Amino acid sequence: MSRSHKTRPESGTRQPSAAPSRRTGESAAAEADHTLYGLKPVLEALRSGHRPLQQITIAEGTRHERLKELLELAKAGRVPVHRAPRLALDRALPGLTHQGVIARTAASGYTDAEELLARLEPMLDGERKPLVLGLDAIEDPRNLGAILRTAECAGVDGVFIPERRAVGLTATVAKAAAGALEHIAVARVTNLVQLIERLKQMNLWVVGATGDASLNYTEWDWTSPSALFLGNENAGLHRLVQERCDALVRIPMRGRIESLNVSVAAGVILYEALRQRSEKK
Repeated sequence: MSRSHKTRPESGTRQPSAAPSRRTGESAAAEADHTLYGLKPVLEALRSGHRPLQQITIAEGTRHERLKELLELAKAGRVPVHRAPRLALDRALPGLTHQGVIARTAASGYTDAEELLARLEPMLDGERKPLVLGLDAIEDPRNLGAILRTAECAGVDGVFIPERRAVGLTATVAKAAAGALEHIAVARVTNLVQLIERLKQMNLWVVGATGDASLNYTEWDWTSPSALFLGNENAGLHRLVQERCDALVRIPMRGRIESLNVSVAAGVILYEALRQRSEKK
């Protein structure tokens, strides 16, 4: 779809380290890895909300009268909860009494998805149209950090990531982002397809990047209200995500390698968007 002609199509036709043997060393390692362990510490973190949790892991077979409260608070706070063999938790925190509960804390807080969407609304009537980023199951924290750094530098107005099967705002992500987490809004959503439909209803154009697209990324009008979706490092965009996009774009490849690293691809496309918007201004 080129800049000269746009008609919206019908939608619908797409991970603490091995620690020293002394308890003090183990505790320091756990803290360095942004890890909480034990039922009460995790419960208090959920109750207060001052320390955002990235994920909670509960040992299979764990029984405790307060576990129900933990699960209810996690659900209310939209914190993903996973079950794992107790041996896995023992290996993660050797020698520590974790009571079958481990939580990873986020390196930065998330923005509520509805709040982020509400921020975009007034921009639709302004001179500078919103530009947002959707990330489909990015698994490498360094990739996510690099993408967020680039997105902040390129003036992206917000980033949406899935709650499950994707890396979140871990310490490694924060390091790779080099300070960008302090300035860019990142929201988690349960379903990317539903997010796409919401964006469309708000009159944002949803553009997916995939290697087999027929449209070159430079041919899209990035000065319009746009949401760029990038896929998993190996599998790319899920089929349902692709199918819901208004347009698919590609980055031309001239060498023997089939594709760019997803963080590099993000930089290429986002800076094309910045170029177009700067020229228009």
